[in-house]
Amino acid sequence: MEIYLARTQGFCAGVKCAIEIVERALKKYGKPIYVYHEIVHNTFIIDDFKRRGVIFIENLEDVPEGSHIIFSAHGVSPSVSKQTESKSLKVIDATCPLVKKVHNQAIRFSNNNTHVILIGHKKHQEVVGTSGYIQKDLLHIVEDEADVEKLDIDKHADVAYLTQTTLSVDDVKAITDKLKNKFPQCISISQSDICYATQIRQDAVKELARMVDIIIVCGSPSSSNSNRLRETGERFGVLSIIIDRADELDMRILEGKTKVGITSGASVPSFIVEELIEKICAQYPQTEIHSLESLEKSINFPLPKI
Repeated sequence: MEIYLARTQGFCAGVKCAIEIVERALKKYGKPIYVYHEIVHNTFIIDDFKRRGVIFIENLEDVPEGSHIIFSAHGVSPSVSKQTESKSLKVIDATCPLVKKVHNQAIRFSNNNTHVILIGHKKHQEVVGTSGYIQKDLLHIVEDEADVEKLDIDKHADVAYLTQTTLSVDDVKAITDKLKNKFPQCISISQSDICYATQIRQDAVKELARMVDIIIVCGSPSSSNSNRLRETGERFGVLSIIIDRADELDMRILEGKTKVGITSGASVPSFIVEELIEKICAQYPQTEIHSLESLEKSINFPLPKI
């Protein structure tokens, strides 16, 4: 058996930053620490923080007045920020800087009376948060090409589009092509506005797909970017599965396979991949492991004041 590790996997800079913020807040203020939404979409990270006194909430009414509250990496809408002020909550913002960049673009477009087509999953926390920065009469959320067909915007109006950062250029290409065809005047974002971590992880899966018989994605079912990795592998003709932990892997799926590709979502701890490698090596003792240098190992985001 041979194992090929994706060139890029493990925590992205935004996730590393968000997790470190919670760690420092726990150390400085003690438990309980409240977090609005899951800090990142990974089962192990969330369960570990819960055991240590972090309380994840979906409603600010559940937070005692004057408490510390951390905004998750996915960001929040302005209405949430105002609500924290009314309860005198002490806010620590762990919003990913790339998400904040999208928020700023949303504000600019909205202030210029530009219709904003927001590409993403309607119920995803990031899309919900970004929507709050756009005037309601200028906001149009699209999830697929069919939604583009339904858009009813004056052909002379100013139009722009933004995307959920955990999508990639590949994810949205068909949608953006259709948008540009329907609205030739549409202002397009630059590729740099797409989350680099999402794109290069998908590119790494494409690289794996040329070399392996099966791709195993380490990631939680709730993780958008992890699910996109699985879909990318399948799109390139390779059997691809997603597991939260190594013990979920049914080893029978490797029967008849000789080359296994392993990747992981942007919020997956490295030890989960290591556990998976150990499990495979235990059954196939002569396993050879191939790894390539990460493209994002030197990328880090500054931490806010805590």
